[in-house]
Order: sequence, then C-alpha cells, then structure tokens
Amino acid sequence: MTDSFQQTAKRVLTLEAQAITDLLSSLDDSFSRACQLVLDAPGRVVVTGMGTSGHIASKLAATLASTGTPAFFVHPGEASHGDLGMITRDDVVLALSNSGETAEVLAILPVIKRRGIALIAMTGKPSSSLAKQADVHLYAGVREEACPLNLAPTSSTTAALALGDALAIALLEAQGFTKEDFALSHPGGSLGRRLLLKVDDLMHSGNDFPAVSQRDTIAAALLEMTAKGLGMTAVLDDDQTLVGIFTDGDLRRMLMQDVKVREQLVTEVMTVNPVTIRSGRLAAAALQLMDERKINGLVIVDDGNRPVGAINMHDLLKAGVV
Repeated sequence: MTDSFQQTAKRVLTLEAQAITDLLSSLDDSFSRACQLVLDAPGRVVVTGMGTSGHIASKLAATLASTGTPAFFVHPGEASHGDLGMITRDDVVLALSNSGETAEVLAILPVIKRRGIALIAMTGKPSSSLAKQADVHLYAGVREEACPLNLAPTSSTTAALALGDALAIALLEAQGFTKEDFALSHPGGSLGRRLLLKVDDLMHSGNDFPAVSQRDTIAAALLEMTAKGLGMTAVLDDDQTLVGIFTDGDLRRMLMQDVKVREQLVTEVMTVNPVTIRSGRLAAAALQLMDERKINGLVIVDDGNRPVGAINMHDLLKAGVV
C-alpha cells in the first residue's frame, strides 16, 4: 500500500509539473500586453473567480498586493449584488475561469465592459465566452487533470497559480520593487522586522540606560548593572563620552583576580575601546555585529561618539529580529 501511495504522488507531481512546463511553449505576446495593461492602469487589479478558481484568484490578489501591485479579490457572486461598486474605471479586472464559461463571472462582464474597465481573462479555453470578451487572454490550459477522473481541478489550478505568480513577479521587476518595499507591506513578518527595525526602536535610553562615571568603583558599576538588567554598563568621562564598558564577562574575569570591589575603580577592570553601533543603524546590523564579535550587548552612540542607549541580544530576540 505504501508503494501505491508513492506511485500516485509521483504521477500527480509529474502531471502538474508537465502542466507548468507546457506554459512555457504557450506563452506569447499576450502576457506582455497583460503586464503593460496593469502598469498603465492608474487603479488597482481586481481579481475574481468562482469556486476553486476563486481560491487561486484570492491567492493571486494577495501575491500582487504584497509585491507592489495594488490588488484585491472580489467574489463574482457578491459582485452581482453590490460589490461591483468596488471596481472603478481606473482598475483592471483579472478574471479566472478554467472553462471560461463560469456563469457568475460572465454575469458581471456586461457591467465591466459598459464602464470601460480593462479585462484580462485567464482560462484554459481560448474560444470561451470569457476569453473572447477580454482585452487580453492568458492561456492556462492543461492536457489533463491530475485527478484520475479528469474532473477535480488539479493540474489546471497549478497552471493558473504558476502563471499568476509569473505575472506578479514580472510586474514586481518592472516596477523596481525592492526588499525594503516588501518589508513595508509586511511589517509584521520576520523580513519586515529585519529591514525596518532600527536599534533606536529597541534601545534602552534615558533612565533605563546603564551608565557610571569613570570615577565610580566596581561596586557602583555592579549595582548599576543589576538595576538596569542588561548585563553591562557604560563607563563615561566628565564630558559624557564613552571610555569603556563593564560587562558580565569582565565580572567573571575579575573574580579570578584579587580585586577589592568597594575600593578599586571600574576603569581598572572595564573593557576599553568597546564595540559600538551608530544610532540609526538597522537592528539586523546589530545582530550581525554581536554574532561576529561574540558579544551579547552593544552601546549605541551618536555621530559625536556620545552614548545614547544600549541594546542586548535579548532585545533582538524579543523583537523577532533573530
């Protein structure tokens, strides 16, 4: 039985891979015209489809929107009952239907055409009603469905999904969409956090910033570290310029020596010329710097090398930058 399952999987994957491969030979100038139609439109791409094609259409709308092409999905059944008002003359409609004869989709075409709204159709039947009424037709036909009954949409939905992705990426490249642009539309995602969050957004500053004077004792530095909970404290001179830091690592090394905590100055055991990061840098850059230097915290300095805050690995973990 296990071999039978695997054989079925291989057959399905082969058929669906072939469906995508076939798109390469059928791709023509219609694809370029569809891209240009979208680029020339001042509005959005309104994607529609019924049933399984509707699920693919909804996913395609999300892909377009997240890659720099404003888009949204409209259910064709709901469109006939008021949602057509969401579509403007500046928009482009992208309608998906494998047969090209889906009643709910065809029902809204007269209104779309009457308003002069551009229509791109994606079907598996170039001679269908939807294909004939479209300004541009994208062929997404397949030889056969992966379903052994040749009924359940399988290969055809795979082909439509792949062709839709190709459209979205072609538009992305044409518009010069960047990683930073992607992050702006995904601020809650890991990439958004890595590309948008700056050290200033996460740093401990003001009263939360651990700092002692160069004339303070080791005991005072330990109290400051404990109070602020960052495992480190900056050591400043009279001009509030950074002269060093005292960290948990310095404390461990100090314990191996005969040190008088209440008497000796923190400058005797601190780390001089500490690693810092400039204000305004990305939090991801702070993470990379910590990894490279094998440290758990950084002091953030301004252009005059004056400390403005501190950040540690826990802050980056909590913010999801790691």
